[in-house]
Amino acid sequence: MSHDLAGEWSLSDDSGTHTCAMQMPTDGISALHAAGLIPDPYFGRNEYDLRWICERDWTATRDVDLDDTDVDLVLSEVDCVATVRVNDQVVLRAENAFRSYRVPLADVAQIGRNTISVTFHSPVRVGAEKQAALPFTVPHHPDNCPIPNGNMLRKPACDFGWDWNIALAPFGIYGAMQVVPKDAARIDSVMVAQTHGDDGVTLDVTVTTAHHTGDVTATIAGQTMSVQCDNGTAKLRITIQNPDLWWPAGQGDQPLYDLTITAGDATAHRRIGLRQIALVTTPDAAGLGFKFRVNGRDIFCKGANWIPADALAGQISEPKTRDLLQSAVDANMNMIRVWGGGRYERDSFYDACDELGLLVWQDFMFACNLYPSTPDFLAEVTAEVVENVTRIQHHACLAIWCGDNELIGALNWYEVSRKDRDRYLVNYDRLNRAIETALKATDPAAIWWPSSPSPGLMSFGDAWHDDGSGDMHFWSVWHEGRDFDHYRDVAPRFCSEFGFQSYPSMNAIRRFTGEDDRNIAAPVLESHQKNKGGNARIAETMFRYFRWPKHFDDFVYLSQIQQGLAIKTAVTHWRSLKPHCMGTLVWQLNDTWPVCSWASLDHGGDWKLLHHMTRDFYAPVLVTAVPVGDRIVLRGVNDGPKAHMVQVTAQAVRADGSARELGIAGLTLGFDAVDMMDIPLCNLADDEMIVFHWKSDDGATGSDIHAPKPFKSYDLRPANLSLHVDGLSVTVTAQSLALFVAIEADVPGRWSANAFHLLPGQARSLSFAPADANATPTFTLRDLHSATYA
Repeated sequence: MSHDLAGEWSLSDDSGTHTCAMQMPTDGISALHAAGLIPDPYFGRNEYDLRWICERDWTATRDVDLDDTDVDLVLSEVDCVATVRVNDQVVLRAENAFRSYRVPLADVAQIGRNTISVTFHSPVRVGAEKQAALPFTVPHHPDNCPIPNGNMLRKPACDFGWDWNIALAPFGIYGAMQVVPKDAARIDSVMVAQTHGDDGVTLDVTVTTAHHTGDVTATIAGQTMSVQCDNGTAKLRITIQNPDLWWPAGQGDQPLYDLTITAGDATAHRRIGLRQIALVTTPDAAGLGFKFRVNGRDIFCKGANWIPADALAGQISEPKTRDLLQSAVDANMNMIRVWGGGRYERDSFYDACDELGLLVWQDFMFACNLYPSTPDFLAEVTAEVVENVTRIQHHACLAIWCGDNELIGALNWYEVSRKDRDRYLVNYDRLNRAIETALKATDPAAIWWPSSPSPGLMSFGDAWHDDGSGDMHFWSVWHEGRDFDHYRDVAPRFCSEFGFQSYPSMNAIRRFTGEDDRNIAAPVLESHQKNKGGNARIAETMFRYFRWPKHFDDFVYLSQIQQGLAIKTAVTHWRSLKPHCMGTLVWQLNDTWPVCSWASLDHGGDWKLLHHMTRDFYAPVLVTAVPVGDRIVLRGVNDGPKAHMVQVTAQAVRADGSARELGIAGLTLGFDAVDMMDIPLCNLADDEMIVFHWKSDDGATGSDIHAPKPFKSYDLRPANLSLHVDGLSVTVTAQSLALFVAIEADVPGRWSANAFHLLPGQARSLSFAPADANATPTFTLRDLHSATYA
């Protein structure tokens, strides 16, 4: 009989001062808050008063009644350095939040009442002890992580703080918690390899079992095959003829075949999408290409970087995670990069990506710090890699395994590694090779990329500024304060990180502030900005492009508009370079708590204005304005699987809304980007912008405005917007030119569209879906003139 250990445990710190119930699985900070022992860690500046929590040891305890002592304890996602005792006897010393554990209890369990305790040791103390024991210093990133030495431990790096995350270094158990019969038959792993040929798709299924010596049976697509288990392993081969292939979102459907494995009384289920995927890195005149090919078709990857769904693991749920991923697809994304400073996600995450058609770029969990290469550390890493590759390998969504995030660049970030680069490069290579070796030993067919960014295998060059090869991280616009047009100065093959910050939406801001805190220089707002100089950079950029906003909520609105403009500039330009560039992954999709950040989704999942704009500039068919010398080129891009006839109409529009025709053009858009119309800048008056609309033969439409000068240069007129409300449906009408029209609700929910432009006399109908169906929202309307012109 199995015993589920989820439920109420008793939690106490090492002094006995703080005790409360802890509803496992969860994290200790969520438990303390639920018990009323600490305030909301996300409100105000509470974070700084709660860091004492990670400086203590904490013990969670509960009893379980057993009628059999021949049992095992099963735990996963134990965060992080923990000592597990049963009846006061140590049965496990865990040191890796990314692993699972199975511990025999026969020698310590007893019939009747048994006490299980888990002591979570202070990551601050243990990290310092491990650092002191190394033969040479291995530095962490102090600007990201105010809690030091997190790089000594195998837990999410961002738990120690990041330039978008709270720093609390939480503890807890987030996965399986069971006592199970030791000798019951079980299936430990199922790995699936696909071979695509003219006669169908052949699946080679490898099953490992325990306590089972009979047949293992696999059933899929109406076919069943059985083989005798040989020393705990069974290998089965099934061919599916006339298969329905799995495609990324926007390229086709995502059919999934149900695979059932049976070994005695044990069963396992997997959902298999049949697809071929390859990373194509072909040398060319520019350097080394980088693109993904699925089922023989080259795919332009449009997506974003994923960080943990919440800073506190106890607050992460399957529905919340699914909603965030759904928002990615709804914004025309087809790839998510699981960034290396977070965690390997749960099975339900990859299941959702399979179902939604989201390709997954999967980092191993190393980011921005340097890491040890001692035998003990590499042994933990190897076990972690083997387990997670085995668990995730079968998913159709899985596109690539990447060794780390920015560890090559980090070699130049610290004085000790700059002075002794050879030592630290060898140290890095030992870690990187251990990861690669474990990956390839576990799944020989896995696609491997050593680091992100990287110019290529065995290359340790500068992939932040060299755009000719491999994948690129381009941060010059944000971190160096360059103008948005600087995005046009580079031509990446695949840009896997780039971003620009904004403030969270007012609904999110109200959750962590009082009215007096709603000022960009207020201590609370500054404490929810974790990137050094971030608020100043947002304000400085506004001076560059816009007139100054009138009120705080106008400032918030304008910060999101300029964030959207920055990312739109990058994405549309790089899409216009197709096929030279074959992917853009925006930093970042989501937030872990309410904070000023690069995210397009607020903490909780509401869409910022950037996400609405993303849906437009990631549309399958796009026409974009490309400055080329003394002219503007309207260039058409088609990322869909079929060619489309597209017609574009361009007008010149003045600040008062008056317009004149510039031209009409039509072309068939295939795989490569194509120039559709040239507009000489000399044909535009000083106060004119270009408005252009396009329509595809499949009925899809789009429009955009290109301003040759900063928007502050134009003397906009009042748009005199009117708003007609009918329940949750509204119609917005403009009497004059209205730029970046945005409508807000004072309750969480999603608008059908936002951040759009209206010409004089135009109307736009929208709908609002509140998160709470019983909510009665109040709506606020803004445009660029009302927010920034006196």
